[in-house]
Order: sequence, then structure tokens, then C-alpha cells
Amino acid sequence: MHRFALIPLLLACALPAAADTLAEVSTAFRWLGKNDRVVIEAYDDPKVVGVTCYVSRARTGGVKGSVGLAEDRSEASIACRQVAPVVQFNGRLPEQEDVFTERMSILFKRLHVVRVVDVKRNTLVYLTYSDKLIDGSPMNAVTAVPIAPATPIPVAK
Repeated sequence: MHRFALIPLLLACALPAAADTLAEVSTAFRWLGKNDRVVIEAYDDPKVVGVTCYVSRARTGGVKGSVGLAEDRSEASIACRQVAPVVQFNGRLPEQEDVFTERMSILFKRLHVVRVVDVKRNTLVYLTYSDKLIDGSPMNAVTAVPIAPATPIPVAK
């Protein structure tokens, strides 16, 4: 099988990101198109009501960035927090799940947020990283949300 034959399948299986853009700051002036910038986005975990992840990441500007053809840099930072008085779970959680993805280039680069359940500590751990179809990046960031002992995390077996 040709390695590019998997591209449509990979794109179809990618989960869409449901981000709210909260703010952006300019980092480099561009004569044409948007400036390079850092954006802050909020992602509500779709299976954990009451947990939101805040991701900051670089966005490339210029003409290519303005029309969606530029490849964004791989650096990202993440902070996930409990934002409701009580956390509720929509079903059982896999021990590891890719909960958000968002395109970082026209075809092959994606930003991921992965949720990992630390059963021993009753904690949700979130990891952000980027990948490419051929060559990913080791740059990553991690954060954790401890869940109250009275609310055990329902884990899928």
C-alpha cells in the first residue's frame, strides 16, 4: 500500500477541535497579511464536564498565514483547570484518548491534546504536542487536573 493512500483516512479520523479563541498577541510585524502571533484558545473537554484546557500556540501570519497555507510552529503550552464546582463524566473514559485536534498546516500537521487517566491518583493528565504525517516534533507540554476523592474517575476497561 502506498503511504499516501492513508492520508484521506487519517484526515477523516481526526477529531475536530472546538476551541474558543480568547486572545492573541502580535509577535512579529508582517507587511502583508496578519502579523505572526500567539493565540490563547479554550477547549472544553467533551467527556469531562467542568474541565477546560487553555492552549497557547504560535500562529504564522503573512499572506500564507492569512489564507491558511502557512505551517504553524510546533511550540504550544497547556493549562487545564476545573472550572465548575463539580466535575461530571459523560460515560467511561479510556485510559488515554486524543480529545482535541486542530490543523496547523494545510495538510499534514496537527496539534493534539491527549487526556490520560492517572487512576492511582484520581487525576486527569493532559498532554499537548504536534505531529506531521512523516516527521513529528518532540516539543510538548503537560498539565494535570486532580479530581476530588469522592468522585472516582470512571475508566473504561
